[in-house]
Amino acid sequence: MWQGKIRRFYKSATAAPDPGGRGFRILLDGRPVHTPAKAVLVVDNPALAEAVAAEWAAQEEEIDRRYMALTALCCTALDLVAPERARVIDEIAAYAGHDLLCYRAEAPRDLAARQQALWQPLLDWAALSYDAPLAVTSGIVSITQPQASLDALRRVVTGASDIELAALASAVRAAGSLIIALALRAGHIDAAAAFEAASLDETYQAERWGRDPEAEARRTAVRDDLVAAARIFALLRTAS
Repeated sequence: MWQGKIRRFYKSATAAPDPGGRGFRILLDGRPVHTPAKAVLVVDNPALAEAVAAEWAAQEEEIDRRYMALTALCCTALDLVAPERARVIDEIAAYAGHDLLCYRAEAPRDLAARQQALWQPLLDWAALSYDAPLAVTSGIVSITQPQASLDALRRVVTGASDIELAALASAVRAAGSLIIALALRAGHIDAAAAFEAASLDETYQAERWGRDPEAEARRTAVRDDLVAAARIFALLRTAS
């Protein structure tokens, strides 16, 4: 996507079937939108295509990329994920080996208790849903996870479509957790719950020491990424 803002140069934004039968194009005054790599922006899912078109239609005098999150993820799926699926899968699956939810505080005790209450149910869900139990430790010393669990989670990631991989990658990087991202994809949690889990440590620090503008900006970016990924996943589920 472009940097900054550009002036709106079109009157209408619509979604229409791709002439080649590949899905749905996003059209601006009847002309197809292209990705940064110059590919025609084609979306498989009709609900998602309509939502992307709605992002373009909602722009005012200037097009602001901050409000084009779905468009950005769809472009990422075409330009970066599709030609490099194996690398993207490797990157996403690797988070299972050092998932945020598996590393708990030794102290203070109230933070450790909040981590247990918020994070353990997500690990229990993953163990039940994917037969992928993960071990938990206290402190920062790395722990080796069961290979069978890592393999099971990798199979889940490998089965995702390109657009799902784009959204998963964004959510995993934002949260530092594959389990949070997979729970979001499955509809087990919503974006607010994902953000609460992903930002628990930062929330605790802010409660104790006050809020810092830079930290708040980072938290906002995390929230925005999780909201966008959640919208992608929800739209894809409506067509399944």
